[in-house]
Amino acid sequence: MNRLRTILAATWLAFAGAAGAIVFEQREFESEEQLARYKTLVYELRCLVCQNQNLADSDADLAADLRREVYLMIREGKSNDQIIDFMVARYGDFVLYRPPLKAKTVLLWTGPFVLGIGALVALLVQLRRRRAAQATSVPLSAEERARLDALLENDDA
Repeated sequence: MNRLRTILAATWLAFAGAAGAIVFEQREFESEEQLARYKTLVYELRCLVCQNQNLADSDADLAADLRREVYLMIREGKSNDQIIDFMVARYGDFVLYRPPLKAKTVLLWTGPFVLGIGALVALLVQLRRRRAAQATSVPLSAEERARLDALLENDDA
């Protein structure tokens, strides 16, 4: 039993450590401010291969290249806006985790709300139809009621 606990604890520690790992290469910065800018940028820029991860979380080769590019531009003294503008010019708005609201991206920003409202309207229409169908139902005649009772009695037997 003690051996099982040891194995379980070692397995848990191995997976817990891997889950919290962030893909960062060792980079030399001149100041803490540059390091903070680097971290901010790699969390704001999307990996173009993974599509659902930022550059910091991705271990794709392209993400490593983009992290290196961000690092070099920071070392060259470029501002965050210059770096983001470069990435957008090269890869489009898709590289941004939060693309700006403009004509090309309006559906991206409004789509979830439109779909949610559409689903709510469809649900309300369906509920009203169901209520209307229940309100217009005709009660059973005496003959139909007797036949139904007979069928139910036969089913119980």
